[in-house]
Amino acid sequence: MDATKVMVTGASGFVGAEITRQLLSRGYHVMATTRDAGKARAQGHLTSLPGADQRLDLHQADLLSPGDYDDAVEGCVYALHVASPYVLNVEDPQRDLVDPAVKGTLSVLESAARTPTVRRVVLTSSFVAMQGPPEGKVFSEADWNTVASLGYQAYDYSKTMAERAAWQYVETRHPEFDLVAINPTSVIGPSLIPARNESHGFFVSLTDGTQPGILPFDFPFVDVRDVALAHILAMESPLARGRYIATAGTSGPVRFAEIAREMGLDQRYRIPRLRLDGPVGSRVARLAVPLQPKGTRDFLRSAMGRHFVLDNTKIRRELGMVLRDLDETIRDTWLDLERWGHLGRTRKAAAR
Repeated sequence: MDATKVMVTGASGFVGAEITRQLLSRGYHVMATTRDAGKARAQGHLTSLPGADQRLDLHQADLLSPGDYDDAVEGCVYALHVASPYVLNVEDPQRDLVDPAVKGTLSVLESAARTPTVRRVVLTSSFVAMQGPPEGKVFSEADWNTVASLGYQAYDYSKTMAERAAWQYVETRHPEFDLVAINPTSVIGPSLIPARNESHGFFVSLTDGTQPGILPFDFPFVDVRDVALAHILAMESPLARGRYIATAGTSGPVRFAEIAREMGLDQRYRIPRLRLDGPVGSRVARLAVPLQPKGTRDFLRSAMGRHFVLDNTKIRRELGMVLRDLDETIRDTWLDLERWGHLGRTRKAAAR
């Protein structure tokens, strides 16, 4: 029998590559899209995966080119739309974030609607499409971000607008497929590709001298391997419906630095020891926030001093997810960043 075909957009990205790996390991035929198929072939990170020789096809597609996904989705039963810019600091938020996120999502949905074999589309949304005030709120799948805008938290705004556009498309166009959204928190963990994920910047900044002290914020995180599995379970389960928060808990630079020292990384890298979470330190940290690039500045202002509480009952109950321990993911992230050479100068190099 021919393997069931699944289109994965953004397959050469951090999350998309892991989804592709897991799909291949489960026997699916993956129609993988990327902005530069030639580059993806040359790098070999996807084509070298087990099963890729027989069950991986690479397609070039652009989020802003209508109809670009028609060939890739042909014959597919499922479409996983992962591709979307994840950058905090951009020159033009509308051009660089919102247009690719919203127009790209609608382009994928249109291509899927023209393909009679497609039964379900799984959309990679984000927890940032849900987060907002007030302090102390328990966030669930019922929540929407109502505070982000082009001028404030533009990345959050792009993810919110893209997911809203997807649900509106399904509600008004009534395609033959149904839609499920996965809303992961900040995604970390080991990477199949050399490019550094934006969320990994929290780790790298503890080793490259950009943080003289450890910034006092916690944020919800989740392992990339769990995010990939959540997409596949949402794709496979006939009972999957609506949105699913994917999170393993909250953590931040203080815990990242603690675990780095437990692993002995402070013997090789200059991990800061000054914690900026006391009364004086917090004031120093807040004075430093305005000096950051705008996207980073918006994130820190929304996260510092805040305690996030999320309810991930739905994904555990309906999809059967058992999420990895967050400390385990943090350790794996440190090891992987060092493997790829993303961490700052070693103590030996700095001494030269």
